[in-house]
Amino acid sequence: MLDVAEVERALVVTAHPDDVDFGGAGTVATWTDAGIKVTYCVITDGDAGGFDPVVPRGDIAGIRREEQTAAGAEVGVADVRFLGYPDGKLVTSLELRRDISRVIRDVRPQRVMCPSPLRTFGRIGVNHPDHLAAGEAALCAVYPDARNPFAHPELAADGLDAWVVSEVWVMAADQPNHHVDITEVFDRKIRALHRHASQHPDPAALEPRLRQWFSSIAESAGLPAGRLAEAFHVMPTA
Repeated sequence: MLDVAEVERALVVTAHPDDVDFGGAGTVATWTDAGIKVTYCVITDGDAGGFDPVVPRGDIAGIRREEQTAAGAEVGVADVRFLGYPDGKLVTSLELRRDISRVIRDVRPQRVMCPSPLRTFGRIGVNHPDHLAAGEAALCAVYPDARNPFAHPELAADGLDAWVVSEVWVMAADQPNHHVDITEVFDRKIRALHRHASQHPDPAALEPRLRQWFSSIAESAGLPAGRLAEAFHVMPTA
């Protein structure tokens, strides 16, 4: 695993606004606190989300973009990019692989965080088809697409040279091999999640539920009682 001093830039690829805030915003906060510049690449606008029937559906995409931008600011992320794919219809297409590769070649991150492409039977929520497609496309973009100078020649024509990502951090992995203590930044993670007001019909229930969830992750990692942690499968790629 790269030492924090070896990482200048990191890219987080997710399917929807709020995915990173549930799965990895605490870790992102520790990265930005360490001086790492983090960019978010959000593939869809989350336009199929929300719970309030009064809000016009045509307004949801713009609302969710604003929410994710505000959530990123809570954990030190100022660069948030949206690819504009339709929510609920994501597939691992060559076009999606190309578009994520474009962001990788532009940002030139040493580290990429993304969803798992593998279905798990522990929690149904992580198995959203968009999550699985986003994870598969992100991993394909990391290897081989972004590093292959002959893949997606239109990117080279735009002046985007091949780039090798050194490691990938996979969220919601069945077999995590790394845990990050987020106890000291948990309040910022919660503030980021509360920025997604269009998605939380019962915002008061959010913190207790997540505190229990990340406490159990910390316990499984052998951390002392009272600590909170996020889990990842970290994979070297270089």
